[in-house]
Amino acid sequence: MRTDSSPGDLPAREHLPATAAGTPVLDVVIPVYNEEKDLQPCVLRLHEHLKRTFPYAFRITVADNASTDTTPQVAARLAARLPEVVSCRLEQKGRGRALRTVWSASDAPVLAYMDVDLSTDLNALLPLVAPLISGHSDLAIGSRLAHSSRVVRGAKREFISRSYNLILRGSLQARFSDAQCGFKAIRRDVAQVLLPLVEDSGWFFDTEMLVLAERAGLRIHEVPVDWVDDPDSTVHIVRTATDDLKGVWRVGRALAGGSLSLDRLARPFGDDPRDRELTDVPKGLARQLVGFCVVGGLSTLFYLLLYSGFRSFSGSQVANALALLVSAVANTAANRRLTFGVRGRGGAVRHQAQGLVVFGIGLVLTSGSLAALNAATDDPAHSTELAVLIAANLAATVLRFLLFRAWVFPDRRDEPSAPAPSPVVASHQPGGHAAHPAAPHPMPVRHGRAAHQPLPQRPATPASSTPATNPYDTTGFRAGDAADHGWGDSTMQMQAVRPHDHDPRNAR
Repeated sequence: MRTDSSPGDLPAREHLPATAAGTPVLDVVIPVYNEEKDLQPCVLRLHEHLKRTFPYAFRITVADNASTDTTPQVAARLAARLPEVVSCRLEQKGRGRALRTVWSASDAPVLAYMDVDLSTDLNALLPLVAPLISGHSDLAIGSRLAHSSRVVRGAKREFISRSYNLILRGSLQARFSDAQCGFKAIRRDVAQVLLPLVEDSGWFFDTEMLVLAERAGLRIHEVPVDWVDDPDSTVHIVRTATDDLKGVWRVGRALAGGSLSLDRLARPFGDDPRDRELTDVPKGLARQLVGFCVVGGLSTLFYLLLYSGFRSFSGSQVANALALLVSAVANTAANRRLTFGVRGRGGAVRHQAQGLVVFGIGLVLTSGSLAALNAATDDPAHSTELAVLIAANLAATVLRFLLFRAWVFPDRRDEPSAPAPSPVVASHQPGGHAAHPAAPHPMPVRHGRAAHQPLPQRPATPASSTPATNPYDTTGFRAGDAADHGWGDSTMQMQAVRPHDHDPRNAR
């Protein structure tokens, strides 16, 4: 499966304009499990900080992960006391399940979460969400491993954290620095198309979301944070590390096998400068040339090693044919995956067959060169044979690249495709009901692109005002069904987002 860009899935990023409205701009989720002691100080501190520093309307959502102590009662008292605080009850544990459920139901354009211990300094919260509000980035994460971060924690946690991120870099080619810091934010429109692809419902949820976002070409903003370890943390380090390694294996296998449809997400906003047309410059030529040269250099070394091995028990022509055949199969497979970005098994047999035709042309060139050398001298030296073969292979390499690019792996992005069906996206209503999928919520259109809704400002709320209506049904909110069965439960009848579809009424 080719992972070329497919612009049009999401509206272009824009700064959300600040106008008066009742919808919060930011929804901060605090997932908790048996945190009756720390929950109230955390929420009061966060609420005071946002009231004092955040210029827009906000909401704090306490997501109770099936607590067995008095955490639900503490959350309910906070929701009754503070208009900006709401609570929801999840009947199954799992941080990822809690975030998926609450984020899918939230109406705020920017979604965030933080751990209840508030190990991260809250002064980093506004820098975290500002790039999302401005439209510059799609996701934002706090990083404890950035050069300017200031972190206080034990040697054991430091070693585990750095080792885990090194594993991510080595196995999944992750470029973000800190996957597990409990301080992240995402735009709601991005979450609607990204979260249905995230399978994990536990601690690996963060990592999987970030890896898929990065592979899809979404922009991840990192914020250096000041972080102080919580010595009373209830996280089971060994079990969490084991589950994370299992998740790394699962995601790595899916990415290698091409089973993840990331082409539905790749550069979805249509405002990537790499998508702009450049006259007289073929798309992706520079990157393909670099990849082809690297693969070609490695293939040449592999070919020479094979030729030397086969030459020890056969003639030069037989050794050349065998070595070229084996290296050609490996070269085609490597160029298919690395140079021309073709994923999955579709068309692999046809590509190898076409690659063998290209191999035949190379065989004619190299065999003809050897025949000419043998005609010129009766017993050429082995070093002379290798020099002639290198020169012939260079000529065959140039021809191979041209044939690969124009014939075997042509760029089909500009070919017309069939119109996609309308999206089936459920819009959440505060009462816990979803709008009928046949009647999508209209979006204002500006200059041919879907425009964002106005950004609400934080209203001035007197101390005696009544609490705001809870947008979540705290009595019948079941996380297990919402997270594991298509985002639907007895409270919210939601259907999975289909990010590869387009609404023909939203002109682009």
